[in-house]
Amino acid sequence: QVQLVESGGGLVQAGGSLRLSCAASGRTFNSYAMGWFRQNPGKERGFVARTGRSGGMTIYSDSVKGRFTISRDNANNTVYLQMNSPKPEDAAVYYCAAGSRAMHVTTPWAYEYWGRGTQVTVSS
Repeated sequence: QVQLVESGGGLVQAGGSLRLSCAASGRTFNSYAMGWFRQNPGKERGFVARTGRSGGMTIYSDSVKGRFTISRDNANNTVYLQMNSPKPEDAAVYYCAAGSRAMHVTTPWAYEYWGRGTQVTVSS
């Protein structure tokens, strides 16, 4: 079992920066790839970024590539999402997830454990 708790959300001005954190419990954190997804009301949960178990093999959605950076600290069981130059369309509830499946890694199917989310609002 892995429990995930996101933090760091809030209001950010477009063009600013914000860093989300996700703290994981359990001793098997480095057994899982970690991902970030986001969701708005009435919309499907969409992929943002993923990092492999050791911090390599990062993948980004086209919409955030070059602006957001995912990283992880296995010593402290934490994964981060650095959001630079956010846009109003980046506003959403952001979820972190832990997954062991190696297929369809940009879909929620690949992740077994989810946090409760943190709200990000971007002002224009």
